[in-house]
Amino acid sequence: MKTLLRVGAPSLIIGAVACLTFPALSMMIASLIHDAGAFTVLSQDSSQFVQNFLNVAGLLFSILVGQTYYFLYPQQESIFYALFEEVTEAKSLLEQVALVCQGRSMYNRCLEAISRYVQQDLKKIQSDPAVLLSARPVDDPLEAIMYMTSVGVPGSVYDTVKSLREARARRLGALQRKLPPIHMLLLWVLAGVLLVSFPLLGAGTQTIGGFKLLTVEGTLFGVMTSGIILTLRIIGELWRPAGGAYNVDSVLSVMVSGLEQELKARRDGQKLFKSNRLAPSGPNEDWRQASPSKKSDDMEGEDSNKPSVQQQGADIAVAFKRVKRWVKRWTR
Repeated sequence: MKTLLRVGAPSLIIGAVACLTFPALSMMIASLIHDAGAFTVLSQDSSQFVQNFLNVAGLLFSILVGQTYYFLYPQQESIFYALFEEVTEAKSLLEQVALVCQGRSMYNRCLEAISRYVQQDLKKIQSDPAVLLSARPVDDPLEAIMYMTSVGVPGSVYDTVKSLREARARRLGALQRKLPPIHMLLLWVLAGVLLVSFPLLGAGTQTIGGFKLLTVEGTLFGVMTSGIILTLRIIGELWRPAGGAYNVDSVLSVMVSGLEQELKARRDGQKLFKSNRLAPSGPNEDWRQASPSKKSDDMEGEDSNKPSVQQQGADIAVAFKRVKRWVKRWTR
């Protein structure tokens, strides 16, 4: 909705204003010129100066806008890929911290560091990536996790932290603005140069068709102005780091929601699994409580299925008699 208001509303309003003001603006320019020869040149464009001017301005505008869009859209795509990779690595870090540190005094501090990383780094899409990257190591929550889980030499969490930092670097590099604000200003200047030539042509055509012709031209001018403004506003939305339909902040909030819920549950000591048998770590109390009775039941079942010693001896005697009879038959 915000993108629709920022893109659609200005385009429609400026287009309507251009449509209504075009006849009056053309008549004002005509009153300033007030020369029959100039009106003849403008109405017939015998020198083709205005036509060449429009062609050059339109060509420059289309090239610059097309290249800008071609540059900004892949940048947004790379941001999506980098964020998916980084959130996946952050979840892996949380799982590994739970396996390594659960039951230790540093467990809550590690969870606090991961939560601080998510809130102050991962979700700060609108912050300057260079400023985030220039933070001191002492203020880095990932550095704190690595120090807490390492004694003398890097621990097993080091590889996960390293992968997460690499994904973070790709995300910050993709979020960094490559186009300066002056580039967007040049686009608006070229659009203004392109549009200002049409009222000048209208000042010449009013000598042929009068005010009614200017009304028709004003309608076309309003539609064209609305389209140009719409294009520039879409380019501006792609240039914005966050806060629009073309940006990643809405998708990021969905991606990290599960991570934040699990962090909160682990910090509050809530049960994360329906059964203790699914837990990645910790004592399996249900199984331990159920195991003695289960073992006794299994042993009783096995004892009931085993034959007694007397029955085993009777079976051997019967088999021996059958062998003895078979031997006597062959000896006769």
